[in-house]
Amino acid sequence: MRPVLIGAALLLALAACGTGRPSSPGSVTLTIAANSISGGKNSESADWIRTWVIPEFERSHQNVKVLFQPSGVEDEQYKTKIALDLKSKTGADVIDVDGIWVGEFAQAGYIKPLAEVGGPTVDGWEGWSQIPQAVQGLGIFDGKKYALPQGTDGRVLFYNRTLFKKAGLPEPWQPASWQEIIDAGTRLKAAGVPVPIQINAGTAMGEATTMQGALPLLTGAGSEIYTTGKWTGASPAMKDVLGFYQQIYAKGLGDPKLQQEAKGRDKSFAQFAEGKIAILAESDYFWRSVIEPKAGVAPMAERDTVVGYAKIPAKQPGGGIRGQDFVSMSGGAVRVLNPFSKNPKLAWELLAFMHSAAATKSQLAGQVRISARDDVNAEVLTADPMLKYIAEEVLPITAYRPPLAVYPQVSAALQEATAAVVAGSSPEEAAVAYQTKLERLVGGAANIAG
Repeated sequence: MRPVLIGAALLLALAACGTGRPSSPGSVTLTIAANSISGGKNSESADWIRTWVIPEFERSHQNVKVLFQPSGVEDEQYKTKIALDLKSKTGADVIDVDGIWVGEFAQAGYIKPLAEVGGPTVDGWEGWSQIPQAVQGLGIFDGKKYALPQGTDGRVLFYNRTLFKKAGLPEPWQPASWQEIIDAGTRLKAAGVPVPIQINAGTAMGEATTMQGALPLLTGAGSEIYTTGKWTGASPAMKDVLGFYQQIYAKGLGDPKLQQEAKGRDKSFAQFAEGKIAILAESDYFWRSVIEPKAGVAPMAERDTVVGYAKIPAKQPGGGIRGQDFVSMSGGAVRVLNPFSKNPKLAWELLAFMHSAAATKSQLAGQVRISARDDVNAEVLTADPMLKYIAEEVLPITAYRPPLAVYPQVSAALQEATAAVVAGSSPEEAAVAYQTKLERLVGGAANIAG
């Protein structure tokens, strides 16, 4: 009976991870790995790979068998598994990873630029013309393309039109500088708004402090947290960022206690939905999942008429990175090629296929979500003006976190700096303390741009 049981298990595995079609003599096998599993973590992605990607690719590649290696574990556990596979020169041909891991994997030699693995056809791929240069940055490290972005998001300023009207502020509202945000907050406070401005700060907010607050502001001050091989320390731009936090919280335009509460971010969502917060810096996740009128975490029935949105301005016009007037930050997942694939050119064909317009639309499965491709966004986002706004106005000006192993610790130090300012420290004191921590984290002052 044992051989029968083994055969049945094999058939079940094939049914779950491939098409179940046996390999033919002379055929090639490719494998996709992702931290998704049907019925569990990221189930929709797993189902898409299993029921659409594999059969569609095999249909146009008759001698190719594609298998899927699903996972449904914590991100760090998945990251460790993938790193061990690549270190031992094994693993899947096409691999899903978080964009924040790209630089770390590249420095370790686990992955190589796409063109080095997939060959000359990589640079001529039609998709490059459909992915904004800024969005391509999610998969770029040291100027080389290591990955294709799966999708992304963008940060903006959400505001309550009703509260703005109460304060006599213009609508639509698009501040052109940080001072115009402060000026709006001052008028909102005078009009009796409980919390005029909510910019995440402190350690309780975690990475939301860094991504929704500190990093967009830093890009607006003309700098990035890591560039040209060095980390930004107690620079003038960093002090400008911390000074902006001081203006908000020292003047009573923000609620300092909210930044210290374990559920402070969730409370900020609820307070915005209740009309107690006027301006909130958040990602499009806030629009589509938090205040979504029917299924949101903090639903707003009048969302589409009450909530406005504006780009985050540079400190002053032209003062942002790349000379921009407006800035943003984005995150997202990517897919890479295994440099040790036995069939690298065919693996690139599979990766490119997974990021084609047809595949991208299929993965959305009718959902109104932002993809990495302009052509798909133009087609699927027409029903949601806000997400269309992110795709057209925000993604071309966005930036990304440095994909390096030490970044999470740097982020935590930056969160502590914002917390210090909210608690009453001067921007200069907080910046110096941040630099001291940064030197310990990144190997000394030689790796820091002051």
